[in-house]
Amino acid sequence: MKNTPLTQIHIALGAKMADFAGYNMPIQYSSITEEHLAVRKKVGVFDVSHMGEFIVSGKEALEFVQKVTSNDASKLNVGDIQYTCLPNTDGGIVDDLLLYRMQDDKTTGFPVFMLVVNASNMEKDWNWIASYNTFDAEMKNISDQTGLLAVQGPEATAILQKLTDINLSDFKYYTFQTGSFAGIDNALISATGYTGSGGFEIYIPADKTVQLWNAVMEAGKDTGIQPCGLGARDTLRLEMGFCLYGNDIDATTSPLEAGLGWITKLKKPADFVGKDWMTAQKEAGLKRKLIGFTMQERRVPRHGYQIFDHQENEIGVVTSGTQSPSLDQPIGMGYVPVDMAQEGSIIFIQLGKKLMEAKICNLPFVKI
Repeated sequence: MKNTPLTQIHIALGAKMADFAGYNMPIQYSSITEEHLAVRKKVGVFDVSHMGEFIVSGKEALEFVQKVTSNDASKLNVGDIQYTCLPNTDGGIVDDLLLYRMQDDKTTGFPVFMLVVNASNMEKDWNWIASYNTFDAEMKNISDQTGLLAVQGPEATAILQKLTDINLSDFKYYTFQTGSFAGIDNALISATGYTGSGGFEIYIPADKTVQLWNAVMEAGKDTGIQPCGLGARDTLRLEMGFCLYGNDIDATTSPLEAGLGWITKLKKPADFVGKDWMTAQKEAGLKRKLIGFTMQERRVPRHGYQIFDHQENEIGVVTSGTQSPSLDQPIGMGYVPVDMAQEGSIIFIQLGKKLMEAKICNLPFVKI
């Protein structure tokens, strides 16, 4: 297993560690519920240094990015961020990612982008993207040289403001700036996160990650700042209805089926991988749809559980499920036929030998 720069700190803090995407990562420190509620009510800190970062630059960097991603990168100004995905050629998704429009190259004046990809897909994504590089563009993998903290929750802005002269209150969602942060030059401060509770993600050189962690924890000590593991990150994202690659989206699910039509720009001024099958799918009409549901009993649904209708016909599969700490109720997501996906409809989840009632609801589960 690989380590992040903070692995020994996590172990010293007593975190429960486990292999995640080939990295030795903290799953929880105290309890998932405690960490989850800290982010919803105050602030929590996640080590997400395992994520992958690729730089794409050069004369045709924009054309290259437009070719491999589903969203319209031409809409980005310097300092903007875009949620997008890498469609494959036969009806699915290679990965979902964030696309950053960086400052133009100072020497050439050419555009520069940063692609932030899932750790579990890093090598696959790199090879996939590289296979389409017939453009005047260069790729560089800076994942091992980059550390990343996510500081999330309603108190995040006030705490982090102690560490920088950049006015964090001025940030719009999905924008970023670079500057001095916690005494670290050229840090990238990004108004993004995977929790729905607001906050920032901070990219720094890997060898500065411990310095950043210590500074953030010190700045937040009077607020009760909480180190958080991947367990709470999962429950937080699920309450918001955010997709997790490998669960809710994968090589067999389309962005349209997953409710990601808003990042699928079929009319953007560039041809792109997957456009033909996505256009055909849209014209033919979707056959299935990703829905959210709440369990009517206390049993928690899990990935892979089967979904049934009133006549006990199998109609779909659960992709994600958990006990929602905010709602104190089991929740889940899964795919069902479009004509059975109406809000308020009753479905049944197979848990062992029993079929347990659930109700389809709109996403997100929790309004922040």
